[in-house]
Amino acid sequence: MKSFKAELLLPELMVIADRAGEMVRQASAGTRKISYKGRIDLVTETDMAVELMLKEALGTLLPEANFLAEESASDGQLGEFTWIIDPIDGTTNYAHGLPLVANSIGLWHRGRVVLGLVNLPLMGEMFTAAEGKGAFLNDRPIHVTGESEMQRCLLATGFPYAIEEHLETVLKHLERLLPLAQGIRRPGAAALDLAYVACGRYDGFYESALNPWDTAAGLLLVKEAGGLVTEYDAAREYAFGSKTILASNGIIHAELSRLLCEA
Repeated sequence: MKSFKAELLLPELMVIADRAGEMVRQASAGTRKISYKGRIDLVTETDMAVELMLKEALGTLLPEANFLAEESASDGQLGEFTWIIDPIDGTTNYAHGLPLVANSIGLWHRGRVVLGLVNLPLMGEMFTAAEGKGAFLNDRPIHVTGESEMQRCLLATGFPYAIEEHLETVLKHLERLLPLAQGIRRPGAAALDLAYVACGRYDGFYESALNPWDTAAGLLLVKEAGGLVTEYDAAREYAFGSKTILASNGIIHAELSRLLCEA
């Protein structure tokens, strides 16, 4: 596949994502069966069912690709083509009946993410991006904000599942940023947060201890919408395995980086 064009897969990928979203919508009307991977890290039967469907459908769409997915066992290896999927990002929200949940699908090809899709099935929004082709919300072009003053910026963050290990740092960052920004939100779904940076609802987002399936699709959305994604240290490019992620409109990136690194 010498002349692979990721954007050609996008129409079929959107159909597959809509199937995943419909599964979430139907299941949300019933009783959720929940089990726990950790003290506050849970999984529902819908997570498992959606992941199975996605792996089957995406395997047909691009048979040569392997998978890196949240709920199934994986050795974490990225191949030439790898689908990186989170069947339900925001499972805790879903389990409690909150609509802030996402199906997140990214396609890795030769060292980078070339397709990204974040579907918010309970909110009727689908964010898509193909490398070099821009970012879209329900087929309409989206862009990051042009805000440069921190006091006018709305930021977002998230809290790691192993909160006891990160609590001191989380509180330091909140203490540093809350007095300076217009506000900080914590929806509990990193894929949604990154999509919201891409479409200009947030000016910046930061979080630590995330996994590739949390960020793969969203980081491409932000980049294609004109934003910037790094580690907290803006001199370090974000990569899978990075302990931190900072996404912004690019204009406030250096200031956010400094504030996070100084805290």
